[in-house]
Amino acid sequence: MQEVVPIPTTHGTPQYTRMADALGAKDSSVRLQAALAVGSNPDPGFLETLVERCAVEPDFFVRDMLSWALTRLSPEITLPRVRRELDSERAQARSQALHTLSKIGDRSAWAWITRDMLRDTDDEVARTAWRVAVLLVPDGERKDLADELLLQLGRGDRTVQLSLSRALVDLGDAAGPALENAAAHPSPEVAAHARATLLLRQNPEAGFDAAVDEARRVVNLGPERAAAAAAQAAETAEAAGPAGAGELAGASEPAEANAATPAAHAAVATEATVTAHAAHGAQAVHAVTAEETAHGLTAEATATEEENAGC
Repeated sequence: MQEVVPIPTTHGTPQYTRMADALGAKDSSVRLQAALAVGSNPDPGFLETLVERCAVEPDFFVRDMLSWALTRLSPEITLPRVRRELDSERAQARSQALHTLSKIGDRSAWAWITRDMLRDTDDEVARTAWRVAVLLVPDGERKDLADELLLQLGRGDRTVQLSLSRALVDLGDAAGPALENAAAHPSPEVAAHARATLLLRQNPEAGFDAAVDEARRVVNLGPERAAAAAAQAAETAEAAGPAGAGELAGASEPAEANAATPAAHAAVATEATVTAHAAHGAQAVHAVTAEETAHGLTAEATATEEENAGC
């Protein structure tokens, strides 16, 4: 591991130039170490370079370290510069600026989160905006934010939908009534996404995939038929008793009764969630550098964020 180079405070020196060059080096490990060094020795002279690198840096862990380095500078100079990036034509510049705002956590930045950001056509920008908005929103505006986010139900792939569901769950009761109304939306995708989010609110341990499967089953069958199918499955299992449980497990059943009950979905999802988190954790451990450990840092592995991909 290369030694962390201290940052000089006098700009224009050869050491300063080498550090700026290292932030744009071809080797991602060199860029990561350079960002760590800059953050470990905060120098306002690197503000512009850090912001510019955020807009083009291809490696998630380096981007996250760049944002961390920005948080080490005074918010008085960092926030105005980061705000300008919110209007950038480059999607990555917008998403990383939003991510940096989430790291700084200054609630005054809430006023900068616009509807256009929450509806951005770029999924990464929108996902990051949802997360930052939930973090910074004042208590009196939580319901308005929930109503705005509900307009995005049914959007995108699994990763995008999971991000939106997490944001709505984090809004708590502010999103509850509107989610229940959305569960009856004429669009099957919107209705299923709303129901899956409601299931996650009720049982956060159930897992998103299981919640989506259960929600789609209810939407396809209708609430009454889905409830009847679940009740029939429960009655059959109870009548069979422990001795007949094994035989029933291998027997063929009607399509409706064969659908898993919410409890079964939760059990399967819990096992899948544990496995996914274990694999996720293993990757994160390998990704953290020795310097990051020394400074108590851990790179946020998302989305795949799931959530927080490179945002």
